[in-house]
Amino acid sequence: MSQQLSPPTYRSEAVRVRVPASSANLGPGFDCFGLALTLHDVVEAQVQPEGLALSVEGEGAHTVNRDGRHLVVRSMNECFARLGGPPPGLRVACRNAIPHGRGMGSSSAAIVAGVVAARALCVDGEQRMDDAALLRLATELEGHPDNVAAALAGGFTLAWTEADGPHLIRLEASPEVSPVVFVPSTELSTRKARGLLPRTVPHADAAANAGRAALLVEALTRNPELLLVATEDRLHQNYRGPAMPASLELIQRLRADGVPATVSGAGPSVLALATRDTVEKVAGLAGEGWRVHRLSVDPAGATVLS
Repeated sequence: MSQQLSPPTYRSEAVRVRVPASSANLGPGFDCFGLALTLHDVVEAQVQPEGLALSVEGEGAHTVNRDGRHLVVRSMNECFARLGGPPPGLRVACRNAIPHGRGMGSSSAAIVAGVVAARALCVDGEQRMDDAALLRLATELEGHPDNVAAALAGGFTLAWTEADGPHLIRLEASPEVSPVVFVPSTELSTRKARGLLPRTVPHADAAANAGRAALLVEALTRNPELLLVATEDRLHQNYRGPAMPASLELIQRLRADGVPATVSGAGPSVLALATRDTVEKVAGLAGEGWRVHRLSVDPAGATVLS
């Protein structure tokens, strides 16, 4: 049983937090690997005398809740409870660039933005909640650690869970890697995508994925020429194919052309791991019906800007 904290002191000035998009799995690293991307949501939060003032612009602005059910606000309130108690009121402004329901970590970004902003508003927030506790809370809210790990730490992350909770290791991706994300117009919920997975898989498929996941660490950090073979997956992508046939068709087409391509997270976006020499060519391969984002690996993760 943790010791009950005294009520915190909150800052009067606003804090601004920037959180990157993320792509999870990266092919074989199911529920483990994450890659932070240079597409960001920005949240500004400030304590006020009472009530909640919430504004949202950009991606999802016309569909998200505008009250305490909003994911950023809910995450802030959960964090305030762990910090010792809520402030009297809040002003929260969200500026979203990460597409919703496309497998680019929008919910993880909202959760991470909320918990980081809440901690930053607390005068001694880092003493009350360290980074490990922040990861535990974000994982609890999201349900799995792969996207929140990348959103928090930046770079290329490996996340896993033990009896004491989630853990992460952050690695530097090779500077040659230039991610390109192809975003379709249709959404796909993570819950629906997970519902398509079988309860068991053949031993040969599990063994193949274990080998490819190990190889992907080497490929993504030091030897990008191995990325095509290292991103092969036999655990989840084909099972999810019926929910996103256009995405699977694009992946097959890209891979046949020698481009390391995978489903981004639960989909339906497609992640291509181009290099600096091939990024422009790769960006032009999808054809009509896809938004194309030429990105980099975000090195910083969630950042308090003010």
